[in-house]
Amino acid sequence: MAKPASPRSGQRRRMENFRKVRSEEAPVGGGAEGSGAAPGPFADLAPGAVHMRVKEGSKIRNLLAFATASMAQPATRAIVFSGCGRATTKTVTCAEILKRRLAGLHQVTRLRYRSVREVWQSLPPGPTPGQEPGEPAASLSVLKNVPSLAILLSKDALDPCQPGYQPPNSHPAPSSQPTAPTSKRSLGEPAAGEGSAKRSQPEPSATEEDQTA
Repeated sequence: MAKPASPRSGQRRRMENFRKVRSEEAPVGGGAEGSGAAPGPFADLAPGAVHMRVKEGSKIRNLLAFATASMAQPATRAIVFSGCGRATTKTVTCAEILKRRLAGLHQVTRLRYRSVREVWQSLPPGPTPGQEPGEPAASLSVLKNVPSLAILLSKDALDPCQPGYQPPNSHPAPSSQPTAPTSKRSLGEPAAGEGSAKRSQPEPSATEEDQTA
């Protein structure tokens, strides 16, 4: 006797007839990707703080170029990197690279959840069950909660008692091991002892003359 299909497997089969057209995230405080105001989980930021919104398709090189140039200005005292879902890994990478470039930055990390609305639309070949021909394609709206990460880097001292605080790295990065001293002789110059050993052997031309004589 066949087992009845589970509701989850039926839902997967129905979703195969749809494609995701867009995702709508809850606003974080304005600003396009790369810059903007920076409230979010940090309400007491200094004026002029930069907010870097990291997305899944963002280029780390472009984000860091803008962040480094912004933090080089004396008026910019803090910067926030924020990303959700699959962009959290890039968010951590950007913050760690900037900390290596600019020493003495205080860090506070906040982890929370954000609501993301995904809009799905039915595939073109045929209408969904119950849809009459000529009607527009059916669409679904799915609300998901995804993890969101925000990292604050500040030139000014922060409260060390707040959760997620990390002091500046006072220990320099370990230096690489010293390499073995290289010889100063040129590439074609023989090493010590090689020339005398070669000179002690008879030259091929002299050997041939002795044999023919």
